[in-house]
Amino acid sequence: MKHIGIIGDSRGIGKALRDQLLAEGHHVYGVSRSGGSVHPNHHHIATDAVASAVDFSEYTEVLDGLVYCPGTINLKPFRGLKEEDIMNDLKVNYVGAFMNVQNNLKLLKKSQHPSVVLFSTVAVQTGMSFHASIASAKAAVEGLTRSLAAELAPSIRVNCIAPSLTDTSLAEGLLNNDKKREAANERHPLKRIGSAEELAASAAYLLGDHSSWMTGQILHLDGGMSAIR
Repeated sequence: MKHIGIIGDSRGIGKALRDQLLAEGHHVYGVSRSGGSVHPNHHHIATDAVASAVDFSEYTEVLDGLVYCPGTINLKPFRGLKEEDIMNDLKVNYVGAFMNVQNNLKLLKKSQHPSVVLFSTVAVQTGMSFHASIASAKAAVEGLTRSLAAELAPSIRVNCIAPSLTDTSLAEGLLNNDKKREAANERHPLKRIGSAEELAASAAYLLGDHSSWMTGQILHLDGGMSAIR
């Protein structure tokens, strides 16, 4: 039984991960704007801004895992991006991840085998139009992943998942009709987009003991988009 903190556990990948971990008997400390306790082992922490730093020491004495799920999909032409767009993407994706890991280092260090999981995007490795802001912010997350993995080894493992388009509420605007969904499916070598449950399963793997010899890695779970054509 592990004690896992999830920032952004009320929907999408965070919710799918929460449900999977609870089903396995773990304790989950979830932070979100909504979504109260759904299970005896689920401890919900309400906040107005999930990108702000949370200190889990008020709720547990140890963290075996920490997952930062919040993200943005802000797709605009480069010429139309404003400073507030760029700063918001950085705040939600990079600064939030940075501060939440920093705030909970003491709890993670109390665990025998702690693991941190962050999220990037396929657009960091594979250049895509209209992704200048979000790809840059997520590139910072990948840099953070590798830097922390080096600095915190061997006591804390840090890995990152870089998905392609996933069927969650965050991507609703890109998948809100059959034509858009079919076009999204066709862009991937495996001819479909990902599911929240698939991403959650990968995050659970990175939190668990079966990945105990893995750190500093960017896991490309993207239907083959980053590797093959």
